[in-house]
Amino acid sequence: MRVLAPLLALSLLASSGLRGVGVSAQVSELPGRVTTNIASPAAVPFGPGERLEYDVRLGALGKRGQGYMAVVGLDTIRGRTTYHVSMAYEGGLLFAKVSDHYQSWFDVSNLVTLRFIQDIDQLNYERYRHFEIYPEERRYERRDRIASGDIPTNLPLDEVSFFYFVRTLPLEVGAVYEFDRYFRESGNPVIVRVLRRDTIEVPAGTFQTIVVRPIIRTSGLFGQGGEAELHFSDDERRLLVLMTSKVPLIGSLSLHLRSITEGRLLRPLTGGEGVLEPGGGGSRAPLP
Repeated sequence: MRVLAPLLALSLLASSGLRGVGVSAQVSELPGRVTTNIASPAAVPFGPGERLEYDVRLGALGKRGQGYMAVVGLDTIRGRTTYHVSMAYEGGLLFAKVSDHYQSWFDVSNLVTLRFIQDIDQLNYERYRHFEIYPEERRYERRDRIASGDIPTNLPLDEVSFFYFVRTLPLEVGAVYEFDRYFRESGNPVIVRVLRRDTIEVPAGTFQTIVVRPIIRTSGLFGQGGEAELHFSDDERRLLVLMTSKVPLIGSLSLHLRSITEGRLLRPLTGGEGVLEPGGGGSRAPLP
């Protein structure tokens, strides 16, 4: 989830003449290969083909950018069937251009990350990182350069896959969920507080929502002082409808759902209990 900080702050550079969101040329898109005979896919509220598109707004200035989150398809990583998900923002103002693209591949059965790619092009700053993650060995390898490291869990998640994982939680109002599943120790623990229910109007329509506040052990949009709130639809889909945050020196920042393309679930949902299991890397308690 920490990924949203650089993405959204830089999306504010986008103008009304913004190009359609695309894919940076540095990232090699792997074709989504629909796999049959998948062993025990988790019951989750998303599936191949889902695409959510957003308007990015800054206070009273209105729309300043656009982006998307999408389940591109299914792919096979080292013999395991994975969801291939993509998140991107792109835009520009005068000579300032931004093109950020994030991709994640996580196992359809246990939602564990096996591959994570960042491709960032922000003004005069560029960064490309490709992680191959080996959960059973608790290590990762960098494919963009010769480097490797340890991971603190055998159930790792990256920024993007963590976002989809939150959608599988019960999200009971008054609960606090705490996880040590981020694949780099510096990001743990991730805390998710479920605050209240609300009614929200966005370009895609009017939604009943559950309001969540994520807190990450790092600076940025979801750090202790950001007061970020995520509004997920109060139904089985748990769509991200609205995100609001206070950003130092910038002010109010928000992400508004514009359009929805439904995906194909690999397994029917059984009715709101989520997939969080005992020992699954999380705990919950009432809000103080």
